[in-house]
Amino acid sequence: MKYLYLLYADESKMAAPGSSQFDAQNDAFNKYFEELDGKGMFKAGDPVQGSKTSKTVRVRNGSTQATPGPFVHGGDQLVGFYVIEAKDQDEAVAYAAKCPAAHGGAVEVRPILSL
Repeated sequence: MKYLYLLYADESKMAAPGSSQFDAQNDAFNKYFEELDGKGMFKAGDPVQGSKTSKTVRVRNGSTQATPGPFVHGGDQLVGFYVIEAKDQDEAVAYAAKCPAAHGGAVEVRPILSL
């Protein structure tokens, strides 16, 4: 079954590109990706740009409203996503716990509906 991982972190505490902390974090994500990919579990995924670049779109009474910023304000923000294949939710949760984003941030695990 496919699962969506939504990766959350506090953007204000994220390491700056080019710093040794950023490089260490990037290495941890690469190692994690290699494990998922090596087991054939990785299906898709990428980091996303910062929440300041986002817009939240709502349509009410036929009128489109595009509000600058993320859907949820404050706290941890969406920083990336993965789609993985796992035998069940227990396995999906076990691999989410290995994700570097879960250490200091959070990984939301959702089963993907097959329509």
